[in-house]
Amino acid sequence: SVLIQECHVQNTAREYAKLYAAEAEPLEGFGEVPEIIPIFLIHRPANNIPYATVEEELVGEFVKYSVKDGKEVNFLRRDSEAGQKCCTFQHWVYEKTNGNLLVTDLQGVGMKLTDVGIATLAKGYKGFKGNCSFSFIEQFRALHQCNKYCEMLGLKSLRTTHQKQRKATSTKSKNLPNSSTIKKMMPKKAREPRDFISSEH
Repeated sequence: SVLIQECHVQNTAREYAKLYAAEAEPLEGFGEVPEIIPIFLIHRPANNIPYATVEEELVGEFVKYSVKDGKEVNFLRRDSEAGQKCCTFQHWVYEKTNGNLLVTDLQGVGMKLTDVGIATLAKGYKGFKGNCSFSFIEQFRALHQCNKYCEMLGLKSLRTTHQKQRKATSTKSKNLPNSSTIKKMMPKKAREPRDFISSEH
């Protein structure tokens, strides 16, 4: 049912947020980390609507830090600490899952988030399929601008990957023998093409 999926999505995102917090909190100067509040499915057999979801009530100004269609630029997410940390969380999850999964619709009060979504590649990720379109992943990749929190976590800029990729493809087509010799000589570089492939899909 929709409710079960809603719980599954939010609680999956919550697990990623906990891992993100464990990695980010110890970093000097990172500070508070966004938290996705848990959502519970309850069964009320005597009620007309036997299933409902329950979560903590968030009191304060409700803000959307990331937008579904990606076209609208939300200044709160660029200018506020919570907004920047939400964008970094998205980037962190994207990198952790090799570009297969993205937490979307980050919204809530301050650092407490709820009603989030998840986009995965068509095949899903580790048996999990999100509730948002794959196009969100492509939009995120095109629109994400790294901030100081991305840098603190050592996340790779999505921009430079694409510029390098274009250069790499153009040089390859011009002189194939050269690029294959380079590859043989520098085994360390062998990891890069894999990174490009994962960000391509």
